[in-house]
Amino acid sequence: MPQGDYLILMGMGGLFVLLGLAVLIGGKREEEGYYDALSSRTDMREFMERSPEQSGPGALKVGGWIAIGVGLIMVAMGVGFWFWGS
Repeated sequence: MPQGDYLILMGMGGLFVLLGLAVLIGGKREEEGYYDALSSRTDMREFMERSPEQSGPGALKVGGWIAIGVGLIMVAMGVGFWFWGS
């Protein structure tokens, strides 16, 4: 495998890590905004029971962790192929 292919794999892995971090931060901000909006309401039953469950912020955070994991695996594969192929 040519050396450029390793760099492409590592670059894609780095992009996944950055994308995962951005999604994690966005999910955390969305979750904070949601609960801040609920805490200002007079009816606190939905806030206290967390019903109905809001899957948006949690799904964004899980997706961010998955993207970071995939990115780290891709970077590790690129580094491994680079050293193994040398």
